[in-house]
Amino acid sequence: MAVQQNKVSKSRRNNRRAHDSLSAANPNECPSCGELKRPHHVCPSCGHYADREVIAMADEVDLDEDAA
Repeated sequence: MAVQQNKVSKSRRNNRRAHDSLSAANPNECPSCGELKRPHHVCPSCGHYADREVIAMADEVDLDEDAA
């Protein structure tokens, strides 16, 4: 089992953790609706990806009253 020989100072410990922080998101504008979306992902507001509709959104789908 590894046992340290000397105390690791707060400065040295925190310098090691300096690269562990999370980077900010990089949103892009959706070409079809203009909302912000994650790059290379389907737009959550309109369901388009690369100028084609991938997911039919709930307000566009007509459901029968008996089926629901």
